Amino acid sequence: MRIVDVCAFYTAHGGGVKTYIDRKFAAASIAGHEMVVIAPGARDEVIELGPGQILATIASPQLALDRRYRYFANEPALHRALDHWRPDFVEASSPWSSASMVARWEGSAPRSLVMHADPLAAYAYRWFGRLADIATIDHHFDRFWQHLRRLDARFNHVISASANLTNRLVAGGLQRATTIAMGVEPGIFSPAHRDLELRRRMLALCGLDSDATLMLGVGRYSAEKRWGMVIDAVQSAGAEIPIGLVLIGDGRARRALVAHAAGSPHIMVGAPIRERHLLAATMASADALIHGCEAETFCMVAAEARASGLPIIVPDRGGAADHVTQGASRHFAAADGSALRNSIVDFARHAIAPGEYGAAYPVRTMDQHFDQLFDLYGAHAASKCRAA
Repeated sequence: MRIVDVCAFYTAHGGGVKTYIDRKFAAASIAGHEMVVIAPGARDEVIELGPGQILATIASPQLALDRRYRYFANEPALHRALDHWRPDFVEASSPWSSASMVARWEGSAPRSLVMHADPLAAYAYRWFGRLADIATIDHHFDRFWQHLRRLDARFNHVISASANLTNRLVAGGLQRATTIAMGVEPGIFSPAHRDLELRRRMLALCGLDSDATLMLGVGRYSAEKRWGMVIDAVQSAGAEIPIGLVLIGDGRARRALVAHAAGSPHIMVGAPIRERHLLAATMASADALIHGCEAETFCMVAAEARASGLPIIVPDRGGAADHVTQGASRHFAAADGSALRNSIVDFARHAIAPGEYGAAYPVRTMDQHFDQLFDLYGAHAASKCRAA
């Protein structure tokens, strides 16, 4: 089966989508499928990454707000690319204009919309959440819901990585929403990587001894991640109990976050860790992962933390919420800095001992996600062949 993914969020600079696509290429090859990713790029180019692994870029303009990314602006060129690759199944990986372009393509292949983004949670709910409840905001953004319902009518499936998002889509009138949870990269994250010396060094960077609690935050430095709220909550909690926070990431807001944290010697705003095994060791060596964003469609970093045996403190809304089951992990009321602060204090006070390792937590792998995804696509492709 040839699967073509029209992936508007792909960039060679990295990020969660690139991690996902890289593993998808490998999983498709193992399963005997050909995988073609069509992405916006600097030029028209076809790159063979391996047997049956093709990255095809279409010359596209850069996004004004983040020039690492580009966006599809030439619908005829995208349709020509789909015609050229003659897919057995087509994915659109963005709910924006590229999904509408894929919906308008006249090819006969079945298609899915994969919700790698939750724009309402990332923007509308964040901007207006202090003024109105979600139902009221949804009412005022009904044009976007109408757009999603139109896409729902044109695609065979609308795939979400979390039950939280699927439930919202169904409540918003979509009839083809289904959950296929993502997972972590296999063989990378494990409790076995816990390193107490690494933990001691991280706390020392925060000006604290080994008996303090070490919080870790991982992700892009952007407004929707709410790192400012996280910093404020840790600073406030630190007035009662010794807590260090190490942030790992990159993005446009890094300089502002460094300034935001300047009042506390116990918070370090660090650079991204590109080497996956070093990131796995860092995760396993902290005491808890703290995450402020309620707009995640899955929250890969929370899954990676849980695979590392790390308790998590996350919002009660969005994809991160699905990763809290039992044990030391905690929810807090989304977008509520005071609730986050109270959860941090409660976690630190009730830990078995500073630096005590959390319980292991079975986590779905990304390969299990792709097995389920490809089975769904294969069933549709086979049914199309029988009909023909």
